[in-house]
Amino acid sequence: MTVPPDAFGPQQLDEIVTYFAANGFVRIAGVFSDEQLTVLQADMERCQRDLLLGLLPEQCGTVILDDPDAMVAGEPFAHYVCHCTEVSTIANECAHDPAITSVIERLLGPDAWLLDYERFGVVYQDARPGRESGYSRIGWHTDWQSGPHLDIWPSVAFTVHLDATSPANGFLRVLPGSHLSGTEGIPLGFEKVSGEIAVYCDYGDVLLHDANLWHSAARATEDPPHGVRRHIRGGWHAGTRLAEGHGLDDFVKNAQR
Repeated sequence: MTVPPDAFGPQQLDEIVTYFAANGFVRIAGVFSDEQLTVLQADMERCQRDLLLGLLPEQCGTVILDDPDAMVAGEPFAHYVCHCTEVSTIANECAHDPAITSVIERLLGPDAWLLDYERFGVVYQDARPGRESGYSRIGWHTDWQSGPHLDIWPSVAFTVHLDATSPANGFLRVLPGSHLSGTEGIPLGFEKVSGEIAVYCDYGDVLLHDANLWHSAARATEDPPHGVRRHIRGGWHAGTRLAEGHGLDDFVKNAQR
């Protein structure tokens, strides 16, 4: 693995593709302006509030990924807003930003499609620690394991970071190059993996990772506000499109929380 001194810029397409092919992930900086990120964060908070008030479509909530009884600071809390691109114009614009789609086209081909209409769609996630919090970390997994029986693969996930990541608020653990070797031997929980690294992202960074990359999210070590980790994420695919109404009955929840 070769770790770049900093994230790549959106214009460095050849370098991005080369690094991704070898390592299974890549970090891209400078895709969005501070104004775009501010508007995106404000709208995601609006969606969070509306979800709790019952103002969003039913599919925007999830009891599969989230704890319906989650509480933060004594108040009901939603860690996830699913299908956020369907209820937020700015989220939809960010998910389809040319700086992202131009890389996706190089990685998956011109017919790649965004899974924003089925399963969980594009998701806004607000992870934070707390005794009654329903989400703070996630164990080792690959995205492919959530549906190994499906023909939607290959796939590349994108994450737009609305907080810089650190030990304080949690970060992504990855095993570089693991996308090339399958899932045999992948840990069932949060164990240390030989060769793993911490991927720290700055505010506004876009992280792309292969659906076969081994990854895990570390728990925050501080309480809010420094222990908050927010982002939107989704997956672009190059396999067979899921039919409308496919649903979540066959979703494989394989990662420990």
